[in-house]
Amino acid sequence: MAVVTMKNLLESGVHFGHQVKRWDPRMKRFIFAERNGIHIIDLQKTIQAIKDAYEAVRKTVAGGKTVLFVGTKKQAQQAIQKEAERCGMFYVNNRWLGGMLTNFVTIKKSLLRLKKLEKMEVDGTFENLTKKEVAALAKERIKLTKNLGGIKEMKELPGILFIIDTRMEAIAVAEAQRMGIPIIAVVDTNCNPDGIDYPIPGNDDAIRAITLFTQIIANAVVEADNEVGLRIIETLGDEDEDQESMMDDYPMKEEDQEVDIAAAIEKDEYSAEVPIDADREEDLVDEVEKEDTIQVDVDKIYGDIGE
Repeated sequence: MAVVTMKNLLESGVHFGHQVKRWDPRMKRFIFAERNGIHIIDLQKTIQAIKDAYEAVRKTVAGGKTVLFVGTKKQAQQAIQKEAERCGMFYVNNRWLGGMLTNFVTIKKSLLRLKKLEKMEVDGTFENLTKKEVAALAKERIKLTKNLGGIKEMKELPGILFIIDTRMEAIAVAEAQRMGIPIIAVVDTNCNPDGIDYPIPGNDDAIRAITLFTQIIANAVVEADNEVGLRIIETLGDEDEDQESMMDDYPMKEEDQEVDIAAAIEKDEYSAEVPIDADREEDLVDEVEKEDTIQVDVDKIYGDIGE
């Protein structure tokens, strides 16, 4: 299954940059051509950048670290929240609070305050307060939820950041660089790609383009989670083999019946007695998914644009 195809990028308008007069010269290496006063982004380089970013996210999540999705512009808010929640990661989509990474100790105090307010609302504490006090606390909870709801369960700094529009999220970029956290960012033709670990050249204003990029990163997280799950299952399988070899040293009771473990597991009915010492019982349960990439000749796609 492909990470992304050239057709997906073209349909989402990823190749459209800004007006030529608004470009950042440091983006020159990612620009394919100019058309009607608009810079056209080289999608072949975009695909390679997506592959690199995808692999970076997959390795980060497989290593037990988290991804923080950041996008506070209106076009990105909904996609950032939806995809981050889909893959079970954290997000900031309303406002980046200064010190969210560099002063995380203070941010954690605000997160504890938010959880306390939510608990007060459901455990009956509000019923013993005046209407004015309840209104003030509710207003505080709404404000905290709006700014910190996406990182409410974040207990430590993320392993990597995914950012939409580095110009708008300049503070987030600066904090991540200061803390040594890798950055994946969608950089348009008016952005500065320097200092970004995994710059993805592309349109950072169109909703469809933003949604596509965010979905790709979320897919990388999901794939990494699936790989971790598979490794755990394989480890359990090795432990089962070790256990079987150990059981050979113990005599089986005549009344114990042989169980077809593979067939039983398929039916989700496995529960076998292990005749070790005081007839201890153990239930073993198992359960249990991707990748490819497409290279496309940009010249064929764009036709005469370069001319």
